[in-house]
Amino acid sequence: MAARRATHAGSWYSDSNKELNKQLESWLNAADLIHGPARAIIAPHAGYQYCGACSAFAYRQISPAVVQRIFILGPSHHVRLAGCALSTAVKYRTPLYDLRVDTQVYAELDAAGQFDRMNLDVDEDEHSIEMHLPFIAKIMEDYKDQFTIVPVLVGSLSPEREAAYGRIFARYLAEPQNLFVISSDFCHWGQRFRYTYYDRNWGDIYQSITRLDRMAMDIIETLNPAAFTDYLKRYANTICGRHPIGVLLHAASCLQRADMYSQRMTLKFLKYAQSSQCENMNDSSVSYAAGVLTFE
Repeated sequence: MAARRATHAGSWYSDSNKELNKQLESWLNAADLIHGPARAIIAPHAGYQYCGACSAFAYRQISPAVVQRIFILGPSHHVRLAGCALSTAVKYRTPLYDLRVDTQVYAELDAAGQFDRMNLDVDEDEHSIEMHLPFIAKIMEDYKDQFTIVPVLVGSLSPEREAAYGRIFARYLAEPQNLFVISSDFCHWGQRFRYTYYDRNWGDIYQSITRLDRMAMDIIETLNPAAFTDYLKRYANTICGRHPIGVLLHAASCLQRADMYSQRMTLKFLKYAQSSQCENMNDSSVSYAAGVLTFE
């Protein structure tokens, strides 16, 4: 049975158990528990030197004693995918310990007839899911034998397909023992990303980028998938996890419309950061945000 290697360890994050533990503990200890327990989080997937501190604000809101299953929805960066795909691996390796794939839920998702399978090479090339695994392993270390993961690679979905997957995942989102991890960086700005939107009325370039991202975060907090789609059409902001975010918004919206479901949902962004501050058109940066969805 296949195990997915930690292919980005040693480059995007430390492959040393001791060093990685130390870094994760430092970032998590610096983040306050202010909006939990999380039912879903939105967190970045860049190299930890850039986004580790930001990610910690989302992971700090998780109550590990409650969690039995963790869905990880990450965008596909290298393979064109019109739908969503599941892994062929039964284990995902990390420098801390291995994480087990939930084969029962995979069977349920397969039965929906809407999921492809990605081969192991595609899985190991992609970083959007892997970058969350050490944080998950660290948060869940006291319960390492009591939870499973459900990795899902999300393609370039139409709004209609986002809604369809949202309906599939809604019943899992409704269950308090399930946690959703939505993998997304925010604005990729600069000529190398082919995105240089700049409104001078908003200040310097980095301030314009911040304003652009804040608009997106404010809309995501309303849990309105149509409004998020309209925002993306207007500004074309290079939010690489826009489709996983769209799936989450549709799942939440599906629950809000359900007659029997009365719990109040609140999504808040707790931290925002940029890899650097762009001041001229030759600069570039990637933005990171940590968001948390709670149910009351």
